[in-house]
Amino acid sequence: MTTKPARVMVWDGAIRLVHWLMVALVPLLWWTAEEGHMDWHKSFGLTMFGLVLFRLIWGLIGTWTARFAPMVQRIGSLNIYIKKLRNRDSGATFGHSPLAVLSVFALLLALTAQVTTGLFSVDIDGLESGPLAVLISFETGRQFAAVHELNFNLLLALIGLHITAIAIYYFVLKDRLVEPMVTGHRSRADFPTSDLPENRLQLLPVIAAAALALACVIAISNFG
Repeated sequence: MTTKPARVMVWDGAIRLVHWLMVALVPLLWWTAEEGHMDWHKSFGLTMFGLVLFRLIWGLIGTWTARFAPMVQRIGSLNIYIKKLRNRDSGATFGHSPLAVLSVFALLLALTAQVTTGLFSVDIDGLESGPLAVLISFETGRQFAAVHELNFNLLLALIGLHITAIAIYYFVLKDRLVEPMVTGHRSRADFPTSDLPENRLQLLPVIAAAALALACVIAISNFG
């Protein structure tokens, strides 16, 4: 009987949950804004704010594949990685590849800009506004609203590129990137090196990051 190859955890449960909640929230935020369901839009927006904040905190104290420091270090090998891609010899990456690092940073930056501008946005009639709009003038709130709308188009473009890259990896490079983001694991045989970073999920950092993000969401939602 053939023994199944050992599997290693690549993506911890926290980062996977946040990822898929963000995926679900983006279309919901678009739909509620288009249909004028602003109460729902605000609630979903605050939820997205909490998820983005958690992800930023998790990038500092989370598991190895979630942290930003190792991701930044991989950018230095971008040229080598692109050459391997051209030869279809890139192989699996434990965590984000150099190209994926750029994608993650771009998406997080766009999401951060989106939720931040939403907190300060004011509609043209001044009837609907973000919870922090009381801190600024009406004119400034309208400027935030304009950036909020423009940035969403940029976010959609980045999401489109992200999906396209996943499809290319799947159909051309035969690398299934979605499955590990669902299960969290990949086959140990995918990684030729015998020395992989410690990537175990610990409960205390998860609780601390979630508590801090939730506290910020509650504080902002009750502002004023």
